[in-house]
Amino acid sequence: MPKVITTHHDGVSVLTLTEPPANTYSYEMMRELDAAILDARMDDSIHVIVLIGAGEKFFCAGAGIGMLKDATPEFKYYFCLHANETLNRLEQTPKLVIAALNGHTVGGGLEVALAADLRIARKDAGKIGLPEVALGVLPGTGGTQRLGRLLGKGRAMELLISGRLMAMDEALTLGLVTEVWGEAELKGRSFPEAIVDYAKTFTPPNKASLAVGRIKRAVQSGLEAGFGEGLAIERELQQLLFQSRDAKEGIAANLEKRAPKFEGK
Repeated sequence: MPKVITTHHDGVSVLTLTEPPANTYSYEMMRELDAAILDARMDDSIHVIVLIGAGEKFFCAGAGIGMLKDATPEFKYYFCLHANETLNRLEQTPKLVIAALNGHTVGGGLEVALAADLRIARKDAGKIGLPEVALGVLPGTGGTQRLGRLLGKGRAMELLISGRLMAMDEALTLGLVTEVWGEAELKGRSFPEAIVDYAKTFTPPNKASLAVGRIKRAVQSGLEAGFGEGLAIERELQQLLFQSRDAKEGIAANLEKRAPKFEGK
């Protein structure tokens, strides 16, 4: 049974984390996720990647505690290293990544979601947070670094050292999730269906997905560099976009006062 199930929906690759009952991840799941990310990266027909958990109760509850209990220190180190590399690959892939938080998103599950560009939660989906301190450890898959960059040092410290879990609405207020969707947003659709419909708005011909990807690269790489270096990265990416068919189409459509039809090229 695959631990990451991939489905394609008109330019959107949906990666479903599958490990009953809580979609906890293992080395095997991370290897499958790593491969799925590379497949989506290299596929020119894919413009958006969506991560979601199987079922309705959990997005992901992090690494399997039983696995960590029995593993050697060496295995744990290399397991964390590979998980870091996998999430870095996700974060650096120049395609929009949406984490669809359909259930509890705790520990390493939140660390996976933090590597996405957007985190959209289903209203009343469950709890979210990084409770690793209660186990005597820290979030070891990028949680300390990404949370601090997202929320600022003070707020991140409070959440990390308390290990408290919160509802998705509070996470929205803090800026930990991007949106929380209830019935008004779902409009009779299931949460996964609504997420895919939303993801499609960032695919051609609706959106210049090449520009979206380069914006992501400018933000991800530029914010980790100095301001001058960030501006240089921005200029180089802009020059690449000026040479694209989508830029020519976007400029022409604006001048001709019509809706553009992008190709992602």
